[in-house]
Amino acid sequence: MTLLHDLLATGLSTVTDILPIMVVIFGFRLLVLRQSVVGLGKIIAGFAYVLVGLTLFLVGLQEALFPVGRAMAQQLTAQAFAGTAGRAAPGWSGYLWVYLFAAAIGFSTTIAEPALIAVAYKARQVSAGAIDTRGLRVAVAIGVAAGITLGVFRIVTGTPLYWYIMAGYLMVLLQTLFAPRMIVALAYDSGGVTTSTVTVPLVAALGLGLAGNIPGRSPLLDGFGLIAFASLFPVISVLAYAQLGNWWIRRAQRSKPEQP
Repeated sequence: MTLLHDLLATGLSTVTDILPIMVVIFGFRLLVLRQSVVGLGKIIAGFAYVLVGLTLFLVGLQEALFPVGRAMAQQLTAQAFAGTAGRAAPGWSGYLWVYLFAAAIGFSTTIAEPALIAVAYKARQVSAGAIDTRGLRVAVAIGVAAGITLGVFRIVTGTPLYWYIMAGYLMVLLQTLFAPRMIVALAYDSGGVTTSTVTVPLVAALGLGLAGNIPGRSPLLDGFGLIAFASLFPVISVLAYAQLGNWWIRRAQRSKPEQP
């Protein structure tokens, strides 16, 4: 009965979230464009699919993904697991398994991110194959893995968030000056597509779980911020991927013997 109640409550909440979208679409179609709605049945069916999908997804987050993220954080930071039971809390180097888990979960969830798959596919299409789909996805996933690992290190050490964000954006600005123009806009968008349906729930739950179990950390002050790392560092990694590719091409061209 509890699950049924959660489904109904989430479904009603989702209806109120979707209604403004329907009002805007139908309003512009009828009042601004002054055209009748073509394929009304398909549009309504599409909204119904969205309603059902979002409802199940949101309930799944609450019932499975958030608890899993919190449980993993609790178990990895437990003194019994680290072998420090009865002793003082370990320093930053005592959480190596947490860093490894953060990197692995960041990489794996990003590779599976539907929004990133769609963007990478479109990038390959419009670039006539110049941008490799798999290479772009791996570059973004490496950036997310590195960002979340550094974000976990920030939670463990309790250092201020703005140090990392300011340094990261300074690096992005410097890279933008030297990166190929064709990749800059795509790199900036790559940071946005990583914070979507698969990555955000687990990353947020991991941050809150760590901050709640590491001594001296506050879930409110320290638990949030991992998603900012997951958005920033893919921009750095994609720009670096493009710069490395450019350097490799120039190096190959210089090494070619000149034709007589």
